[in-house]
Amino acid sequence: MPLSPKVYTWLCGFFAALGSVTFGYDLGIIASILPSENFLATTGNPDSTAQGLIVGCLLLGAFASNIYVGSLADYVGRRKAILAGCLVFLLGGSIQAAAQNIHYMYGGRFLAGMGIGMLAMLAPLYQAEIAHPSIRGRLTTLQQFMLGIGALIASFIGYGCYHGLTGQAQWRVPLAIQLLPAIPLAFFILLLPESPRYLAMKGRNEEALRVLARLHAHGDVHDTFVVNEYKEILAQVRVEQQETREAWAQLFMVKSNFRRLVLGIAIQFSIQMTGVSVIQYYAPRIFESIGIDTSTTLGLQSGNSVIALIGEGLCIWYIDRLGRRGPFIWGNALSGLTFVIGTIIIAVYPAEKNNHNASRAFVAMTWLFNLVFSSCCGPLSWAIPVEMFNSATRAKATAITSSAAWISNFMIAQVTPIAFDHVGWRYYLVFAICGFSNALFFWAFLPETKGIPLEELDAYFETVPLFVPGSTVYVPDGKTREEELRQGKIMVPEGVEVEEVLDEKEKGTVEHMA
Repeated sequence: MPLSPKVYTWLCGFFAALGSVTFGYDLGIIASILPSENFLATTGNPDSTAQGLIVGCLLLGAFASNIYVGSLADYVGRRKAILAGCLVFLLGGSIQAAAQNIHYMYGGRFLAGMGIGMLAMLAPLYQAEIAHPSIRGRLTTLQQFMLGIGALIASFIGYGCYHGLTGQAQWRVPLAIQLLPAIPLAFFILLLPESPRYLAMKGRNEEALRVLARLHAHGDVHDTFVVNEYKEILAQVRVEQQETREAWAQLFMVKSNFRRLVLGIAIQFSIQMTGVSVIQYYAPRIFESIGIDTSTTLGLQSGNSVIALIGEGLCIWYIDRLGRRGPFIWGNALSGLTFVIGTIIIAVYPAEKNNHNASRAFVAMTWLFNLVFSSCCGPLSWAIPVEMFNSATRAKATAITSSAAWISNFMIAQVTPIAFDHVGWRYYLVFAICGFSNALFFWAFLPETKGIPLEELDAYFETVPLFVPGSTVYVPDGKTREEELRQGKIMVPEGVEVEEVLDEKEKGTVEHMA
């Protein structure tokens, strides 16, 4: 019995997200590498600033990759760009595992970061472009779910290597293991179908139709849904070509596109202001401030990774049911609340008071924060930006929004050790406040994008007001819109003549989008 089209498409997206396992693993494993005595000796006993740079070089590399990855994805295609990301990551990971001094770590982390930045941007881009509207959220949030799997693996491997190995193996083995997920992705990514939107953008229309049929109709190029989806894609590509051939100009000169770009940057920057990276990178130091040793902390981080994976699974389950806007707003507000409570605990009961109940309560708050973040904020920060743009601008816009994630992440990695040294627990007040300010900002300005076909989002963003609350713009259910496509209802952008896209006998019901 053949797989249903949605299951097949979901599995394609799942495999493409393998690169995010390397992302999560590399982010998570560093917490168990930095305390290793042999690692510190090999790297010249770096001070807190140098350790922050070891962490930060990964993020700088990811930021640097976003300078070119959008153009690369539009030039060679989504699959070949993913392959390139794998190769760059494998080179960087190998240098880390073989490091002879701190400069090897800097260079290896930077190259691995370039690969991770490419894969983290390309996976949701590819997933969004192959998905049915009704399951697009479940595909694009796989990015964070696979990141969570990587972090979970890293926490257990890091804990086991920290306690079970000595000498160089204590840190070289876990650094070498990070290479494993990228190997099958590099070997098999070209066996997956290319993005039909990319093919249409390149004028390879017959290939685009065949890929849509392969993804959504068991290869039947005459399937009604496939044919009408294909027509919408061609119509959107045509209007993009009529407006301008320069995607960068569209992003910055078209008011609707620039609005979306600012929203995407704000979404990615806001994620770091929840405090997630502080907990992720510096958990041993945070828990030490409340009387918990490094060994216990690494064990607690394993539990934290399990909780994160549960949250990410919840997000995949609800995102195409509840949408994006509401969960993202409430997730930010609740994350801020957990930091308020955690800050009070750590201020009133520091380590010298040796209050075990306070320590347990603080751990509970970090776990609750992680559940909220993983079920609301983290996955949606990748899912929302990638589905807001048209085919001509999507890759480049997503590269810009992703760069905001990496540069803000680097900022937190560099500032945090210094902040701990100078202001201690008061540093957490930043994230307690930002959780609520994030929620207020997105309540005011973030529209809902659930279920809207990618080709119809231009018209949607031109219609929905800047101040979103109280808006009466209709947002269709994804399944409803799919059913309309099956019945032949096609949304064609203004400025495109119907005859340019549709056969006379296949016009069906055509509506122009203002």
